[in-house]
Amino acid sequence: MTSALNSNYSLVIIFAILALETGLPLIIGLPGDTLLITAGLFAAGIGSTHGHHLNIVLVAIGAPISAIVGSQFGHWLGWHYGIKIFSKPDSKFFDPGKIKSAEKYIVKYGRGRAIVLGRFIPVIRGLINPLSGIIRVPFKTFAFWNVLGAIIWTQVLIWGAYAAGNTFANTISKYITDIILVIAGITVLPLGWEIFKEWRSRKHLS
Repeated sequence: MTSALNSNYSLVIIFAILALETGLPLIIGLPGDTLLITAGLFAAGIGSTHGHHLNIVLVAIGAPISAIVGSQFGHWLGWHYGIKIFSKPDSKFFDPGKIKSAEKYIVKYGRGRAIVLGRFIPVIRGLINPLSGIIRVPFKTFAFWNVLGAIIWTQVLIWGAYAAGNTFANTISKYITDIILVIAGITVLPLGWEIFKEWRSRKHLS
């Protein structure tokens, strides 16, 4: 990841992954959190090669836009095609039960909180947008909370990492690879837990 973020295509890579992770329910578990934190660190000059580092302003502006666009597409996809996709009982990729789970999640936290908080949970982040479309969360309502959630999610991680990179530059530079691996491990834990629960439930049914 560090070499990719130091390449000439770094911003394209960052924005594309953010859009894909939040827009397509098939692509769940992409390292959005890790990517934002790493981008913030690299913008602070951590791990830079040949003096090249990311422009923090471009990262801070482009990241939420990418997340917003991806999520809006996910909502549109769920609204127009979600029922057909999730209603297939023999689907290898989509479990119809996820619709009920999403409804319970949204009922528990309310539409706004569910969409905003879902940004910070890898598994939910890839599903909440199309599922919001499936259960007919109105476009304007979803768009408002989508924009708010994308801004909070991206700016907290980017600027938090940027501040840490500037404050603890020497320490972070020494252990940048280990730090990124730890962050990646923490952010994929929810995905691993979901996979484990799915495996355990199928094992009990078999």
